[in-house]
Amino acid sequence: MNTTTQTESARLQAAASKALTNAEIDARRVAATPRGVGIGFNIYAERALNSELWDVEGKRYIDFGSGIAVLNTGHRHPRIVEAIRTQLDHFTHTAYQVVPYESVVRLAERLNKLTPGTHAKKTAFFTTGVEAVENAIKIARAHTRRPGVIALTGAFHGRTYMGMALTGKVAPYKIGFGPFPGSIFHVPAPMALHGVSVDDTLKAIQNLFKSDIEPTQVAAIILEPIQGEGGFYVMPAELMRALRGICDQHGIVLICDEIQTGFARTGKMFAMQHHDVLPDIMTMAKSLAGGVPLSAVCGRAEIMDAPAPGGLGGTYAANALAIASAHAVLDVIEDEQLCARAAVLGDKLKAHLNALRAKVPGIADVRGLGAMVAVEFAKADGTPDPEFTKTIVTRAQAAGLLLLTCGVYGNVVRFLFPLTIQDAVLDEGLAILTTAMTA
Repeated sequence: MNTTTQTESARLQAAASKALTNAEIDARRVAATPRGVGIGFNIYAERALNSELWDVEGKRYIDFGSGIAVLNTGHRHPRIVEAIRTQLDHFTHTAYQVVPYESVVRLAERLNKLTPGTHAKKTAFFTTGVEAVENAIKIARAHTRRPGVIALTGAFHGRTYMGMALTGKVAPYKIGFGPFPGSIFHVPAPMALHGVSVDDTLKAIQNLFKSDIEPTQVAAIILEPIQGEGGFYVMPAELMRALRGICDQHGIVLICDEIQTGFARTGKMFAMQHHDVLPDIMTMAKSLAGGVPLSAVCGRAEIMDAPAPGGLGGTYAANALAIASAHAVLDVIEDEQLCARAAVLGDKLKAHLNALRAKVPGIADVRGLGAMVAVEFAKADGTPDPEFTKTIVTRAQAAGLLLLTCGVYGNVVRFLFPLTIQDAVLDEGLAILTTAMTA
């Protein structure tokens, strides 16, 4: 080892032995990474377990965000850790499209059975949520030989160019990035609190067909059963039935984005199981693999087979470690009855939030399905109150509780704690929340 290498090694060892602070790391982040990658909290994780997280300074936090709905089974569930460790002893990567492996086929078979409907289905795997969305659009276009896609205002479908085009929220996702892919159209999402009805949405679709694109040129309608980034607005059953009818009438593919709603979060394995109509294609990601990057597109077999061989895939798609983790996730959801657990947790949370209405007049709405719950804040005149929302999040963080916001106006707090959260930790988090909202 030469003198230069020895000096650098000693410097790195000294740096590693020095206690890190959040402020020091944050200063390095600002200098080393672009501002476009924003962060929610100026703390840096050192370790986590189930519903709790500790930063580099040793402070403990209760995690009500779960990495944006990625950790329905909690941080480092022992069965998931063991599944990944076992796979590590075999191989980490072959590129499934080069040398495939049976665990992928088995996971596809499981998802084909778990997703709504008994019709023949096929599943393809990718890496990120937006990859699943983009591939769902590719599949729908290949199947229909049409270009058009209809999405909803307030929707979030990712940060790639097609993802941004589909997303119905400008700030911060679209600023400075245009132009976007063509043949993408938006109609208002029904939001009763803001005076937008299902009938308004359906009339907007008919207006599109009259003024912008004929229905025979529309490949797909895509929507989230519960809008995530848009504000946790639950799409009404009436809308789902009407969209199914429109799609059937015109040969349009109905795509349901279950990236945030899937895997027991809403009290059922998938949010579409709350409805009496079926999607043609579903996209999945986030909690599918318990913290390891993996996404999927599942749909009717005849639609999924539309792309030619080689038209779908990716270097890291269906990564072996992620597939192993996903199998463990499905086992944990079943064995620990997390769908039922989500319903219980959600009922408790909604009751707690509704009880706070008398003390917090700014609560405009409490909504959600299962443990996918949100509270929206408004001023006395009914306009959105993002300032109060930010204050609540800041107070909660100072007291050791991590909360996420959402909504077009940033005036909604969304709750996505792990479905494995301990009762005592949940109660502790709700107590902190109460103080943050009433202080």
